[in-house]
Amino acid sequence: MDAVAALAAAPGADLAALAAILLVWLATGWIAEHPPAARPSVTVLMEGYRREWMRQCVTRSPRLFDVSLIASLRQGTTFFASASMIAIGGGAALIGNTAAMRELAADLPLDAERIDLALKGLLPVGFMANALLKFIWAHRLFGYCAILMAAVPNDPADPLAYPRAEQAAEINGTAAKSYNRGLRSIYFALAALGWLFGPMALVLTTAATGAVMLRREFWSHSREVILRHPG
Repeated sequence: MDAVAALAAAPGADLAALAAILLVWLATGWIAEHPPAARPSVTVLMEGYRREWMRQCVTRSPRLFDVSLIASLRQGTTFFASASMIAIGGGAALIGNTAAMRELAADLPLDAERIDLALKGLLPVGFMANALLKFIWAHRLFGYCAILMAAVPNDPADPLAYPRAEQAAEINGTAAKSYNRGLRSIYFALAALGWLFGPMALVLTTAATGAVMLRREFWSHSREVILRHPG
C-alpha cells in the first residue's frame, strides 16, 4: 500500500518516465517479433533456422549433436533464471531495508525527494521477476522440444517424420521467444536503475536501451551474417 500511495503522489515527470519505459519495453518486443516483411528481425530470421534445424534432424543419425545443443540451450535458461532469482532477492532485501536506502541516497546524487526510493527499486525488481518467469517457461519448453525430437521417426519416409519435426520446431521457436523476452526484461531492468537519478535519467536510459535492442535486431553485424547466402 505504501508503494501505491507513493505512486499516486508521484510528480507528473516521474509518471511520464515510468510510462515511457513500459511502453518502449513492450514496443521493442512487439517490433522484434512482428517486424516489417521487407526487413525481418534477427528473432524472425533465427526462427527460420530453428525450423531448418528440426528438418535436418530427421535425417541426422545419430542425433547426439541435436541432443547436446538442446542441453546447452537449457543450461543457458538455467543460468539466467538463477541470476534473476539472485537479483530479485538482492533487490527485495534492499527495498526492505529503508534505512540503508536512505544512507545510499545521502551518499550518492540520487533523486530521493521526489518519489520514494522503495518504489523506484520495485521497477527493476519487477522486470527481473518477469525475466525469471520467462526463463523458467523457456527451460520447460526446451524440455518439451527434446521429447518431441525423440519422437521424430528415424526413417524420413515415415509419414510422421516431418510433421513431428515441425511440431518440435514450433515448440523450439516458442521457447526461444520466451528466452528472448527474458533477456529483454534484463536489459530494461538495468535501464530502470536510471530512475534512481531522476525521471530524465530514466528517459535517457530507456531510450538508450531501446536503441540498443533495435540495433541488434535490425542493424547488427550478426544480422548481416545470418542473411548472407553461401556461395
